[in-house]
Amino acid sequence: MSLPDPYGDRFSSLLADTYRRLTGKSLLADMPPGATDAARWLYEKAPFGLLAHDTAEDPRFVYANRTVQSFFGYEWEEFIGMPSRLSAPPAKRSTRAKLMKDVLERGYSDHYRGIREGRSGTRFWIEDVTIWNLVDEAGRIHGQAALIRSTTPA
Repeated sequence: MSLPDPYGDRFSSLLADTYRRLTGKSLLADMPPGATDAARWLYEKAPFGLLAHDTAEDPRFVYANRTVQSFFGYEWEEFIGMPSRLSAPPAKRSTRAKLMKDVLERGYSDHYRGIREGRSGTRFWIEDVTIWNLVDEAGRIHGQAALIRSTTPA
C-alpha cells in the first residue's frame, strides 16, 4: 500500500474496519451526527490520537492525525516516513519492540501505557492505548495502528 492521504477514504476505512473487527468497537463512535466525511473527521477532529506504521523491517509512520501531531510536536511532513521506533526514548525501545511483536502475533493489545518522546525531547505518557494490526479483507497485514486516548507529562 502506498502512503495514505490523510483525507483518503481507503486508508481511513482500513483503520476503522480493522479496529472494529478486532475490538468490536467503532473508531467513529464520537463522530457528530450528520458528519459524513469519516476520513476528514479522523484526521482533523477526532478527540484521540491515531497513528499507523507500515510493515518495513524498521517500520515507518504512514499516518498521524492532528491530535497525535500535537502530542509529539511534529507536522505531517515530519512525522510521515519517520521510523516509528524513534517515538520512544532509546531506553524504552526494546520494550516497545516487544509490544509490537506481541500485537503482530495476537492481533491487538488494549490499555497500553508507555513513555514517548516528542520532537523537543519532552517525555510524556501515552495512556489507555489500543494497538492493532491493519489487516485487509484478504488477510494481508499493512502495518499496525494505535489509538491514544490520553497523555500526561512524564
